[in-house]
Amino acid sequence: MSLFFAYLSVVAALASGFLALATDKRSELDRLVRLLSQPWPKLQVRAEGIFSAAHYAEFHRNSLFILLGISGVSAVLAGGTALLSGVVTTDTLPFGLPWLNWHIRFDALSGFFYLLIGLSLIAVSLFGPGYVREFEHGKHSLAVLGLFTGFFVAGMELVLLADDAFFFVIAWELMSLSSYFLVAFQHEHASNRRAAFLYLLMAVVGAIAIILAYGVLASFSGGLTFDHFRSLKLTPVWSSVAFTLALIGFGMKAGLVPFHAWLPEAHPAAPSHVSALMSGVMLKIAVYGFIRFTFDLLDEVFWQWGLLALLLGTASAVLGILYAMQQQNLKRLLAYSSVENIGIIFIALGLALIFFSGGQPRLGTLGIVAALMHCLNHSLFKSLLFLGAGAILHNTHEQSMENMGGLIHRMPRLSGIFLIGCISISGLPPFNGFVSEWLIFQTALQTGNVDSGVIRSLIPTASAVLALTSALAAGCFVNVYGVAFLGLPRSRHVASCHEVSHRGMLAGPAMLAVLCVLFGIFPAPVIESLNVVTGQLVGNTLPQVSAMGWLWVSPVAQEVASYSPFLVLVGILLTVWLCYQLFYRQSGRLEARRADPWDCGFGGLNARMQYSCTGFAMPFRRIFQPVFDVEETIEEQKSGPDGFHTQRLRYQLRVSDRSWAFVYQPVARSVLNLSKWASRIQTGNIRTYIAYSFFTLIILLWGIS
Repeated sequence: MSLFFAYLSVVAALASGFLALATDKRSELDRLVRLLSQPWPKLQVRAEGIFSAAHYAEFHRNSLFILLGISGVSAVLAGGTALLSGVVTTDTLPFGLPWLNWHIRFDALSGFFYLLIGLSLIAVSLFGPGYVREFEHGKHSLAVLGLFTGFFVAGMELVLLADDAFFFVIAWELMSLSSYFLVAFQHEHASNRRAAFLYLLMAVVGAIAIILAYGVLASFSGGLTFDHFRSLKLTPVWSSVAFTLALIGFGMKAGLVPFHAWLPEAHPAAPSHVSALMSGVMLKIAVYGFIRFTFDLLDEVFWQWGLLALLLGTASAVLGILYAMQQQNLKRLLAYSSVENIGIIFIALGLALIFFSGGQPRLGTLGIVAALMHCLNHSLFKSLLFLGAGAILHNTHEQSMENMGGLIHRMPRLSGIFLIGCISISGLPPFNGFVSEWLIFQTALQTGNVDSGVIRSLIPTASAVLALTSALAAGCFVNVYGVAFLGLPRSRHVASCHEVSHRGMLAGPAMLAVLCVLFGIFPAPVIESLNVVTGQLVGNTLPQVSAMGWLWVSPVAQEVASYSPFLVLVGILLTVWLCYQLFYRQSGRLEARRADPWDCGFGGLNARMQYSCTGFAMPFRRIFQPVFDVEETIEEQKSGPDGFHTQRLRYQLRVSDRSWAFVYQPVARSVLNLSKWASRIQTGNIRTYIAYSFFTLIILLWGIS
């Protein structure tokens, strides 16, 4: 049954894409309506009113997202059925190569990530009809957007179904190429074209690394199916080569540092509902590929692999949030935040590899559970935040937070929903972000079970960096919410905006906000369901998770550490109620005088006097100065005979990612120099080209003979 729902989800996504091609068939429908109703004039007038251009556009737009919603619901049913039943289903499709059909496998791990796709896709299907209305009569084709969105979703789902390397790579390329066209959708902007090219380039490089990783396994196994790979025994050297290639390929798609350069460029360029799917879901598909390759296909793991994943994850977490704090573009900030959260996931996976290699399967299982839990949580609150950012962009036409402010008074419902996302991503209890980060900390605290003294010293360091990252994330989203939603509006568009008119644009984020709260308060059932995943994947489970009852989480043992989010929530509500009783009601009995705040004699407060996101991040920029490439200039124009009075002051700040200077620009220069050297063979002389062909033929004949 789970495989049936999985197939239905893929078919619905593909149907949504193909239905989008009917956008340009409006004229044919008009002619058909006039032809059929011609004998009855009154019916013709009524039919033309029903099938007017506006009604047709709305019907077509809703149909696209209804099909995506069906795909999402089917994905949730498929994933839920796989997790509840624990049954592994296999199948073979008559496609592919003559000697290799497409092999299908749907197990608990595939089902879990299907669940992630489904939840985000349902929210997008609610949000999308209101958001894409602006593309119907503009310069951008809704047919293109709908076609590649459907293919993108289908590609992600097919990756989870693939049980052979050939089918996996085809599905992976379908996902990558369709998302490239979505990033390049608004191609009239040079920055979007640049972002799309960078994304495609790094997607191709990552795909080559993945193909080579599978090639290492295929060269020793004699086949391309994953069953051949599972029965393979590799030497440590070749296992490490395959692991390194897989880490590069999947890490590049996931956005690990230093392979993250495409991510903050591509996410702001894509439409917001696509950005929600890319950040909330596509990055997790890369995590799925890494987990499947490392823990399922490779027969043995080594502590060096875990150390490498731990270091890359730690660097991604702290650098991602530091760069996020310096951004003014809201969607770009959320993209860098995704780098941070992917780093947190790989910290957990690195710990799992270290514990498995050290003969501690139970602690390694805890690391996998923590990583999967954070995948789920990040998918929920990051999709919520991108959809919220899309609603803000849709109503205000402002991308920079420096031009926002006061949105809590103009978009109060969205402000409340967005606040839940900010609290969740900050890792504060009792929301879902805290649960997964707490599980990762509990995994890292078990360093006493590791034999290596070097590892025992590095893991606490990584834990301290993770704690710093959590604090910086809280500060980052205090900045986001305070600057964008509080205070006074900083631009005319924001001052005149209002709540979104389409209910679905609130319903989608609201659904995700409810799940953030629900999974934060009652995480034990979710963690228990992950035992099915780890049982099938590594043959181990966490038996003590609900030892104290379903309101408590005890990942290691109840005497070591336990957490009850429901009791924490009760304590928070009780504290709020006591504060209200002691302070608010007491002060309400006194006569209060309302007056304007002190304006320092400047004649009234205005938007220019309040904190900006650049000013909020300035202390962090000063402290972590070596991390950034900062260009800061101040131009001061003075007046008066002695030049004492400042007439005009202009401040410019540019904060760049140092990875461009240290990683990408040297590679670009090397490729350019190599191209210049290779271009010397193009002399323009026909005799030279004939000589090239002649000597090439001689060499080939000599080699063959």
